[in-house]
Order: sequence, then C-alpha cells, then structure tokens
Amino acid sequence: MNNVRTVSDTKRAFYNTHTRPVNSIYRRVVEELMVEMHLLTVNIDFRYDPIYALGVVTSFDRFMQGYRPEEDKASIFNAICQSLGDHTPNYRGDAEHLLLLASQHSWDELLSLPGQSSEIPEAHDLRQHLQAIVNNPKFKYSRLFAIGLFTILQTADPTLIKDEVKRTEALKQVCSRLNLPQEKLQKDLELYSSNLEKMIQAQIVMEDLIKADRKKREERAQAKAAANDAAVSEPPKDEATSSS
Repeated sequence: MNNVRTVSDTKRAFYNTHTRPVNSIYRRVVEELMVEMHLLTVNIDFRYDPIYALGVVTSFDRFMQGYRPEEDKASIFNAICQSLGDHTPNYRGDAEHLLLLASQHSWDELLSLPGQSSEIPEAHDLRQHLQAIVNNPKFKYSRLFAIGLFTILQTADPTLIKDEVKRTEALKQVCSRLNLPQEKLQKDLELYSSNLEKMIQAQIVMEDLIKADRKKREERAQAKAAANDAAVSEPPKDEATSSS
C-alpha cells in the first residue's frame, strides 16, 4: 500500500492549519514553495540539512516581504512546515544559527571540510553535514539548498557578492568541494534573482495601487463630509423664503 503523501494532502493540511485567506499576489509564492518542499521531502534520497533550511527561510522571507497583514507571515510559514508531515524540523532555528556563524566567520572557514582548515568549534555540526554531503553519492541537490549556500556567502562576504567574477569563482570552488552540479546551481541562483526582482516590482506596483485607492477613498470621504457640512449650514428653503 502506497502511503506517500500527495501534493493535495500537503495543500489540504496547509489550509487546515492556516485558515485565513492568503493575499492573492503571494498565493502563488506560498503554494510553489510548499510544493517544492513537498516534492523534496517525499524523495527517498532527500536528507534535511541546515543549508537547505536556510534556503527555505531566506526564500520565504525575501518573497514575502511587504505581506499584509504582517502578523500572518509567521502563521503561513509554520503552516507550510507543518503541512509536510509529522516531523517538523526547526527551520528557523537552524537558519538563524547558520546566519550567526556566517556573520562571524569567512566563507572558506565555514564551508571547508574537516581537516582542511582550523577547526571552528561552533561550526562542528555544519562540517559534519558537509562531509555527509561529500560522502553521499545520491545527495539530493535542490534549488533551496543553492539559495542557502548563496545566503551564507552573502552574509559572510557581502563585498564578494558584488563582484561577479569572484562570486562565480567562489561558487565554483564550493561546488567542486561538495560535488554539486555547478551549472545547475548557477542557473538556479540566476532564476532566483530574476524572480525576486519580478516580485519586488510587483510589490511596488501593488503598493502604488493601494496608495492610489486609499487616496481616492479619502477624497470621496472628504467630498462627502464637505457636502454634509454645506447641507447643515444652509437654511431650510421655507425659512429662506419667509425672511425675504
């Protein structure tokens, strides 16, 4: 009997957990991320790791910027994670730990394997995960893992990110070190950057529309208030006639 969860199961679980409507401009983002995570978690070769977790959190946070109401974002993220099954890893906790490490150490220090450089005690678990990736010929690479790697680089060395040649070389080296598909990773990051830019532009347009609609409502309210004030201050017609 096949007990593998379906995409429909995951979507149903999400909407049963987060019961408020999802803002229309973001609904596609939420569902695409949820489906992508679902397809990975049901893959027999997939193994959760903190770099993947950082990619999930970064992707969600970047694409959901500007979401209203703001307080719904945490509920949506938690519902996505919980919809994937019984065991829910600590995505945010693992992501925040990696970001803290990246803010304190260099890219090379963090992504070097055991024995390749001076040991960083607090990065021991990350080193173990990296070694497991190298030792696993069936490691399930994903776009979200690539985003996690890129976020580490971006946090550890912001200036390197701005130099295309150095950025490409750094990613090339880590792909070689971890046996990752360099060309696919590069394309995934380019698509991520392109989609993020499109989302930012859509958010700007939406914000402009909201401001314009708010201004029209305010103008109508002011016009209505002015008309009401004029009606109150104007004397009744029969009174005006008798006084003349």
